[in-house]
Amino acid sequence: MNATRMPRTLITIVLAFLSATVWAQGSPFPLPPKEWPKPVMDTERFTYLLLDRFEYGWQKGENARVWDVQGWYGGDYNKLWIKSEGESTPGGGTEEADVQALYARRISPFWHLQAGVRQEARPAPSRTQGVLAIQGLAPYWFNVEASVFVGSGRASGRFEAEYDQLLTQRLILQPRIETNFSGSADARRGIGSGLNDVELGLRLRYEFRREFAPYIGVAWTRKLGDTADLARQAGRDVSSSALVAGLRIWY
Repeated sequence: MNATRMPRTLITIVLAFLSATVWAQGSPFPLPPKEWPKPVMDTERFTYLLLDRFEYGWQKGENARVWDVQGWYGGDYNKLWIKSEGESTPGGGTEEADVQALYARRISPFWHLQAGVRQEARPAPSRTQGVLAIQGLAPYWFNVEASVFVGSGRASGRFEAEYDQLLTQRLILQPRIETNFSGSADARRGIGSGLNDVELGLRLRYEFRREFAPYIGVAWTRKLGDTADLARQAGRDVSSSALVAGLRIWY
């Protein structure tokens, strides 16, 4: 027998003998030491809440208050996702407000497919719609959210994208774009068919902690197409710009 194979052969014989002894005695294999950490449970549920924008805007005419919040509860693949956006004026009440309840399914490492119900309370009259959306992290670290709303014989949609540019580890510049579109006109709401509006924003935040960051910035909104025509007929401004300040908080 080759001398280099003798140690391997001896080890094989010893292991076979020990295994046969344990099997014959019916003794179970020993448990891991008590000081070892517990195994990771891949069915654990988590909760996440993000108040992305909670801000006050100074602009021509009436100032504006804006909220944009979303959160979810669930595991790695399935989640219950809640979203709400809106805008109000200090003296004029709420002009825009909606809330969505969605089921979200992870379809890739960075993307979730969402489906559920949306209740749009403002502008009046209120309406309920079905929602189909996709949300995630696009190449080059763009946070993207695209939604389609269908109900009451009408279809509309919304696209949002934002990007976090780290100037330092705590100082972050965030450009943002949002646009809305509608498949048909709704004169009661002042909405035309096609692209309705576009909103551009640039916000600079300072993260005292990752979970708590005040910010300042500017926002510009422009109504487009038939929606702009309806605004002119109603004597309303087609575009507006604002200086904004607010908080971004997540938990």
